[in-house]
Amino acid sequence: MQSRRAFVLAMIAARLASEGRAVAATADVAAPDRAPIRFPDAFGAHPDTRIEWWYVTGALEAAARTWGFQITFFRATTGIAASSSRFAARELVFAHTAVSDLEQRRLRHDQRIARSGFGIAEASVGATALKVRDWTLDRREVDRRSRYAARAASDVGAFAFDLALVATQPILLQGAGGWSRKGPRSEQTSRYYSEPQLEVTGTLALDGRPFQVTGRAWLDHEWSDAFLDREAVGWDWIGMNLDDGAALTAFRLRRADGSALWSGGSFRAAGGTTRDFADGEVVMTPGRMWTSPASSARYPVEWTVATPAGRFTVRSLQDDQELDSRASTGSIYWEGLSLLADANGKRVGRGYLEMTGYAQRLVL
Repeated sequence: MQSRRAFVLAMIAARLASEGRAVAATADVAAPDRAPIRFPDAFGAHPDTRIEWWYVTGALEAAARTWGFQITFFRATTGIAASSSRFAARELVFAHTAVSDLEQRRLRHDQRIARSGFGIAEASVGATALKVRDWTLDRREVDRRSRYAARAASDVGAFAFDLALVATQPILLQGAGGWSRKGPRSEQTSRYYSEPQLEVTGTLALDGRPFQVTGRAWLDHEWSDAFLDREAVGWDWIGMNLDDGAALTAFRLRRADGSALWSGGSFRAAGGTTRDFADGEVVMTPGRMWTSPASSARYPVEWTVATPAGRFTVRSLQDDQELDSRASTGSIYWEGLSLLADANGKRVGRGYLEMTGYAQRLVL
């Protein structure tokens, strides 16, 4: 029964991918109405859009050990026509979890997929309340700041976490008022906000051994109807919590020849002043390469990132942080804990580097 369910969901995912290619290749999609993002409704799901995700990434520490972690929920409409049947799979919810164990040089990860409803998978409207079976991400507001609870127990890899993530800063709107341009055409935008510098406490369990952990994390929430240009094969992205309290985002969408199709990002200083980066103001230059023994993909695990806020070096803290999510979202990508250094090589922060489209072209 599980194999049949997985097959059906994979077929729906394939349909999603096919429709995604059609949307990406359409040149005359209407530009979206730039209505402002309104909270608290924006914390929840936007089922009128085609694809949406909530990413939480960060670093955990205990007893002189450091781990990277992520929990991600994706929501995607299937494009199946309206039906009176309560069994119609109008929406899918995917989830990924991972823990990078720097001491053991080991990546543990897991994934899930389910159609929404029946108490199995949900992406609630109006509030961050996400679940795929017993994996959950929930938000409540305390003193006008976000407080998240992230819980997951892996079916494989022998890891689990139960974490509280508390905002220490206001929400960071990415792009022009939360509208982040992702390509040369006006409709290629996403609505996008971040919550950097989240203070983390909780429990991480590995092979049944619990650790009381503390750390820092970053949350991204993004939703869109038209994201990737037909020339784009993937993207390179960083979200970095700086040690002084600042936050740096930088990204580029990449052509098949490795050149940048579009770039952007932002820098918010510790004092709260934000600078958004226009296309061309971010230059990401790959450095040292690592070849995955699993997929044979070659990833740049060191980068030079030049921005209007400064020139930085990004270095992976563990080369093997490749996630094979072909059983859920259908892609293989690299996402892992990385160090941020200034132009003199001095550490100034830490966060996550994400690279997609190296093992295969990314389709949304």
